[in-house]
Amino acid sequence: MHKELEHSFVELLEKHQNIIHKVCRLYTYDYDAHNDLFQEITIQLWKAYPKFRGDAKFSTWMYRVGLNTAITLYRKSKRRISTQDFNDVQFKISAEEYDDTEEQQLKLLYNAVRQLNDIEKALVFLYLEDKNYREISETMGISEVNARVKMNRVKTKLRTILNP
Repeated sequence: MHKELEHSFVELLEKHQNIIHKVCRLYTYDYDAHNDLFQEITIQLWKAYPKFRGDAKFSTWMYRVGLNTAITLYRKSKRRISTQDFNDVQFKISAEEYDDTEEQQLKLLYNAVRQLNDIEKALVFLYLEDKNYREISETMGISEVNARVKMNRVKTKLRTILNP
């Protein structure tokens, strides 16, 4: 049974790993930090996977775990981060090399988004992923109305940042 759990996790992770890359891109500034955060999110997903009930889509659950991990680590960045030794894991995940060339045109947007607070970043990220307000509210653990209000405020804030 344990091997079946590992197999299904690896399969889902490989299918949706770009979600993690996108979260890492938002919360890190260099290649090494990106890889460290990718590894930490993967570990947190693996630890939480046995409790995944399937009430939401795997990708929605993955967004939530990834964003929560990134926000938690970002806030604790001045402290030492304790991680599990990845070599102890019995399976290997083939990670695609992250190629950001196609995202170069988004550089201005990323720089603007980096000026937002952690919650605003997560909100913009989910919005840009074409998540509807119901999915955004489920992922972030806030009401749908609150998600709409926060998003309108963030849009105004981004307009000010991008068009001073």
